[in-house]
Amino acid sequence: MMNAGCASTPKPDWDQRVGHYTYDEAVRELGPPVGSTRLGDGTTVAEWFLKYGAQMSFGFGASSYGGGGGVGVGQSVTTPPKGQYLRLIFDSEGKLQRWEKFKR
Repeated sequence: MMNAGCASTPKPDWDQRVGHYTYDEAVRELGPPVGSTRLGDGTTVAEWFLKYGAQMSFGFGASSYGGGGGVGVGQSVTTPPKGQYLRLIFDSEGKLQRWEKFKR
């Protein structure tokens, strides 16, 4: 008899994937990367967004209203979204060589 409950997907063991996991498999599993770069030696460095971290927004504004009309000035400043990313580095044949998780 199976237990009815929450099923969770096991997290990938990236160390076990080094040397045989391909860029194409990563795209199929994770979706398109948020950014990737192909280096001169054929290496591909690709990054995937994993989850959001804290984000802050600030707003500044000033306004004036007189009898003849209105004037408004405003500016909004948003810090870059913070979150956790996964960087996968593939060799010229598309095989995973290194990986790292990092916060931005």
